[in-house]
Amino acid sequence: MVFVQERIGETQMYPDLKSMTRKELEKLQASVEKALARVTENEKKAARAAAEKAAAAHGFSLAEITDSAPAKRGPKPKSGPKTVSPAKYKNPSDPTQTWTGKGRQPQWFKAAIKTGTSPDNMEI
Repeated sequence: MVFVQERIGETQMYPDLKSMTRKELEKLQASVEKALARVTENEKKAARAAAEKAAAAHGFSLAEITDSAPAKRGPKPKSGPKTVSPAKYKNPSDPTQTWTGKGRQPQWFKAAIKTGTSPDNMEI
């Protein structure tokens, strides 16, 4: 199915998208994507040629201007050491066991809460 649009002195043909099946539309889409890739590649070539011409006009090659070595991409450097949060709670039966109040509750904290001990009583 083709829709024809006429202007003064020119005729353009457009597909009638409303009457096309899914398969026809997918085929058209694939053709459009191929055409776009081809046009993009041609535009890149033209841009490179124009850039090389401009560089040559100033006495340089494009590689000299762009430092043609590829940019290295890697992990970002660490911003610094992790800070350790101070302990907020301590185990009443074993003061060497502490907890910052962040993350999972330790077993001793859960057990103390079950026995009726208030979190306020375990604060440091």
